[in-house]
Amino acid sequence: MDKRIAHIGIIVEDMDSVQKLNEILHEYGEHIIGRMGIPFREKNICIISIVLHAEQDVISSLAGKLGMLKGVSVKTIFSKK
Repeated sequence: MDKRIAHIGIIVEDMDSVQKLNEILHEYGEHIIGRMGIPFREKNICIISIVLHAEQDVISSLAGKLGMLKGVSVKTIFSKK
């Protein structure tokens, strides 16, 4: 299967899920090109952007695991190539 570029946008509203989220991201570290986290302390949320280069099933698996975490919202965008 061909590798694709994808962006996963994550909003964390339950800070108790952060440790598990980081563990999951560490599992997929070989596929992550870049990561940026922005804490929004005023609202007690965190916005995270992940850019990956991986097979579509790997990207979907990561997004699915993240989306199952309590207080975590996830959206994925795939490149067309």
